[in-house]
Amino acid sequence: MSNRFYTAFDSESLGGSRKRDYRTAFQMDRDRIIHAHAFRKLQSKTQVFLSGEYDFYRTRLTHSMEVAQIGRSICVYLLARGEPLDKDFHLDADLVEAVCLAHDLGHPPFGHSGERTLQELMTPWGGFEGNAQTLHLLTETLYQSEQGVRGMAPTRALLDGVLKYKKLFREFPAPPRNHFLYDPQERHRAFVLGQAAIPDEWHAGEKLNGFKSVECQIMDWADDAAYSLNDIIDGVTAGFLTIERIEAWAAGQPIDPERQRWLDQLLTAIRGDRLEAEFSQKIGAFITACRLKERSNFMSKRSNRYRFELVVAPAAEREASFYKQMANDIIFESPQLQQMEHKARRVLFDLWESAWRNYVEKGTRVIHILPPRIGRLIAAETTEAGKARQICDWLAGLTDGMIVRTYQRLFNPEFGSIRDLS
Repeated sequence: MSNRFYTAFDSESLGGSRKRDYRTAFQMDRDRIIHAHAFRKLQSKTQVFLSGEYDFYRTRLTHSMEVAQIGRSICVYLLARGEPLDKDFHLDADLVEAVCLAHDLGHPPFGHSGERTLQELMTPWGGFEGNAQTLHLLTETLYQSEQGVRGMAPTRALLDGVLKYKKLFREFPAPPRNHFLYDPQERHRAFVLGQAAIPDEWHAGEKLNGFKSVECQIMDWADDAAYSLNDIIDGVTAGFLTIERIEAWAAGQPIDPERQRWLDQLLTAIRGDRLEAEFSQKIGAFITACRLKERSNFMSKRSNRYRFELVVAPAAEREASFYKQMANDIIFESPQLQQMEHKARRVLFDLWESAWRNYVEKGTRVIHILPPRIGRLIAAETTEAGKARQICDWLAGLTDGMIVRTYQRLFNPEFGSIRDLS
């Protein structure tokens, strides 16, 4: 059965038409992401705790799979609610799944610590942003070989779905730390919007960054639902979130009756060893907290993706924010996680300096420390900004294990067996 929610405008591919088979355009998007090397790398990238430390913690890969499941379930639930959706007019669950699976592709090793460090390193050269890096992968560098790099010719709806932010780096009054697109991605933003002119007033403040397709909104809420709850589960399992620490944290918070209820439920679940079961039910509640509402904007007549928006019940949003704040204050601000941030800074700064010295500021003696393909990509760039972006792409594409081994080969005299060269 055809789906009137989407038109040829939504399924048009970047770079023109592509060969079609038995799958829909959005199913092809999803399948290409799942089979991409960058997607497999997510199994060895940190979500909260260092990848590989224990096999039961979530990685970027397992997190992305959970977000995709929640995203699909939201589509199913909204269709089951009926109006304004129907069997021949509904959100495409394959598209939402693809968006959710892709949403973390651009995140570097060492989790948010690695992202903050690359943001600092790249500030003079156009910045680094995990969401912008995901767009960079999908459009330009997802497929890498000795012959070069290229993107996957994604559909407009997929690109728009991962585009959480639409404001360019240069459009901020001062260099932003996050929530921006790279300046060269202006052409991809133009493609996503079908070359539509952005009203001048949308450039003020954060209005443009808050302008998301409905699929992007679903991904964003599914992401919030997953990590607000699952970071708590992993934190308890890891011993970071103990009853004593939670009670001490709560003593310094403005706890109203609503927050007290969530706090009591959490502590009861921990004491009864039922946390995972209880929080699984909360994921279901977060899914059923969703509604669709019509909206009007400069794209709403062009695509139903902008004619409708996702509305989440305020109580569910408040509960997710409560758990995110708890995880941030107790886990992410803990000495153990701060030590990981210190390590990430040391590793990334040292590798950046070594690459820059040997491939940009070349002296009389150049040591080829990077894979030959990376060296050729850097050499092909004619500007320092271009070379910096290639070095950043290399660092961002490494997994936790790959970057640690690379660092050890370069700086640890006792590490260097021929078996360590991968």
